[in-house]
Amino acid sequence: MKYALVGYTGRMGAEITSLFGASGHELVMTVDENGGASRGVPQIVLDFSRPSALESTLRICREHTAALVLGTTGLSSEDMSAVREMSRLVPVVYSANYGVGINILMMMLSDYSEILSDWEMEMEEMHHNKKIDAPSGTALALMDALGRKCPAHSVRLGNLPGDHTVYLANSDELLTFTHRTINRSALSRGALLAAEFAISAGKGYYNFQDVLRKRK
Repeated sequence: MKYALVGYTGRMGAEITSLFGASGHELVMTVDENGGASRGVPQIVLDFSRPSALESTLRICREHTAALVLGTTGLSSEDMSAVREMSRLVPVVYSANYGVGINILMMMLSDYSEILSDWEMEMEEMHHNKKIDAPSGTALALMDALGRKCPAHSVRLGNLPGDHTVYLANSDELLTFTHRTINRSALSRGALLAAEFAISAGKGYYNFQDVLRKRK
């Protein structure tokens, strides 16, 4: 596939460029805070950057009728409305986290959310010291999976890719669910799965769990 990458010089940008290149996909457009470069027409746009880049990302999708894989967190309700509007034109996959394991955990928590509805809940999440949003988008997605908000304790240290722990307790028992991202290649592999899904999907709004469920 021919793809555009927004946030080309970022942490995820480097991971995506390496993996997609090794998989035979062609990078034809790059965008970062210093501008952009193009040497072809993208079939799909990947954006794992910052909310401020979303307008440019959606413009590229619109101009080229390109599918979108979006992993930017910290988006406003207005931003998400614009993303959903774009999905009326092209396939859009959005997720706060493209790790397979963390999405499996979300699916599990969603399945048991009703049973656990009267258990107390708190969460801890740890990320690298350059991460801006707190709590993380993944922490918020875990809350959504359980259908309720809870206190979230955010730690920002070193170069941690991302750890999330959900604590659930009643007066007699404690359940602990922990997911650890060992390195960012887990996220780039998820981005590749999402891109391969989106390139052949019909227009519409999808999350990464849709991608996992529809894999053959």
